[in-house]
Amino acid sequence: MQKLETKLIKLCKKGNDVAQMQVYDKYSQAMYTVACRYLNEEDAKDAMQEGFLKAFRHIDSYKPEATFGAWLKRIIINQCLDVLKKNKLEFEAVEVSELQISNEDDWQFDISITKQEILCAIEQITEKHRVVVKLYLLEGYDHEEISDILEIPVKTSRTHLRRGKLKLQDLLKQKYNEARY
Repeated sequence: MQKLETKLIKLCKKGNDVAQMQVYDKYSQAMYTVACRYLNEEDAKDAMQEGFLKAFRHIDSYKPEATFGAWLKRIIINQCLDVLKKNKLEFEAVEVSELQISNEDDWQFDISITKQEILCAIEQITEKHRVVVKLYLLEGYDHEEISDILEIPVKTSRTHLRRGKLKLQDLLKQKYNEARY
């Protein structure tokens, strides 16, 4: 499988349309799913298409230290974030002195809460917090990477994550309490 992918990427670098279509077919559904985490379905389709175009235009910059899928995913996420920024989502620097930081390990949920309920709750938090929560929890980026992607200080990334997680926790507790009564 890896050998075939390497051959496809080499052909894509030469501008081979058939190879590009095969790469698109292989990754489009996964990249659309990623884009839908950040945007509505229509914007996600557009961002995914634009992301693939950027990837093919800049495929010479792809280095096989990372998988092609990971490289492409980063392009798609950045494209989604560009759409959000264009739509005026601001990631302002937050003054962290007034925040009380508690232990990260205190974030626990009841076993009866499903993954789908957590994903639905994530959609209910404010967009700037939601984006950081998704990048951190769903995509696995660390604060340094989020800081680079969103062009915000690392402290702001940590603050948005903390606030997002607290709001998420409140929403899930509320849902749990409603289900109990």
